[in-house]
Amino acid sequence: MSVSINNQHIKVVVAMSGGVDSSVAATLLKEKGYDVTGIMLRLWSESETEIVNRCCSPDAMTLARRVASRLNIPFYTVDAQDIFYSRVVQYFINGYYRGITPNPCIACNRYIRWEFLYNYALTMGANYLATGHYARVDRNEAGNYQLLKGVDSSKDQSYVLFMLGQEQLSHALFPLGEFLKTQVRQIAHEFDLPVADRSESQDLCFLANSDVVGFLKRHAPQTVVPGQILDETGKHLGEHMGLSFYTIGQRKGLGISSPSPLYVLQKDFTQNALVVGKKEELDQKYLIAQHVTWVAGEPPSSDFDAQIKIRYKARGAIGKVTILEKDIVYVVFDQPIWGITPGQAVVFYESDVVLGGGIITDHVADGSPFVVESN
Repeated sequence: MSVSINNQHIKVVVAMSGGVDSSVAATLLKEKGYDVTGIMLRLWSESETEIVNRCCSPDAMTLARRVASRLNIPFYTVDAQDIFYSRVVQYFINGYYRGITPNPCIACNRYIRWEFLYNYALTMGANYLATGHYARVDRNEAGNYQLLKGVDSSKDQSYVLFMLGQEQLSHALFPLGEFLKTQVRQIAHEFDLPVADRSESQDLCFLANSDVVGFLKRHAPQTVVPGQILDETGKHLGEHMGLSFYTIGQRKGLGISSPSPLYVLQKDFTQNALVVGKKEELDQKYLIAQHVTWVAGEPPSSDFDAQIKIRYKARGAIGKVTILEKDIVYVVFDQPIWGITPGQAVVFYESDVVLGGGIITDHVADGSPFVVESN
């Protein structure tokens, strides 16, 4: 690849994890002539149980250092354990305590990568913060920054970046946005990076080899409150171990017998009851989302139709978004969709462009009038 002399004085901090994606992101920027520095965050882990955070394990840190040495770029580690615990781990614990299913990756991107590390990079004099996310940044005809899906639809990570606004996008680089994952692996081999064949982890980083149930028992024993399992009529079917241990749509592990499969429909926090029913009852057309942010900085001037994702790997579904307040919306889908889950993110797209997103706080079964309570 050719080096662009015009980039040699542009300073970029790359968030490195010891994985192939962040390593190739750093490689591509170095090859384009940028002044690149790698930074790896030390995140909180359960040291008392010898469980390490996957994102900053000793092996991962060693690999990141080797990549930086291979690229001849500076490499530093920054302690972010306290803020990671307070902003991500505690968010995770509090969510389960409230009976919802939180997405800590959303909190991590909002508060750790694109607040803590972003601000740290700027104080270092960096012009940009770069990550290995599969997403793209562009500018529209009005000059506003846009967040776009990555070219590789199977790896697109724009969903977890919906909270980025104009100021952050003006200092963001996503070098992998135009590449397929197979191409990224190939680039890693071409540059003989020691992470070229490193596998990806699908687990939450701070759980490592643990599990949600075990983690909550150790760190939030107050969530282990047994209660009743009920059907939609209120009939008692059995006992649950604690609402935190179940997710909307779950079928296995309920510990009850039935002539037909039963799924978790609702976690009734007020009664500490787990409500179960048939799979088709999980099809919903309506949801409420709060804490909504807009990439443009302001919501659209009127209600709008959008392609809407309610989970990272979910297909987009067409629906209408009604803006109740700047950060609260009501969504009606054209067709019922399965498994709307409070605590997960809902993200709005116009083709490949991310408009914004928020956190699902409720789903409404019949579209009847509702009351939104501010948190």
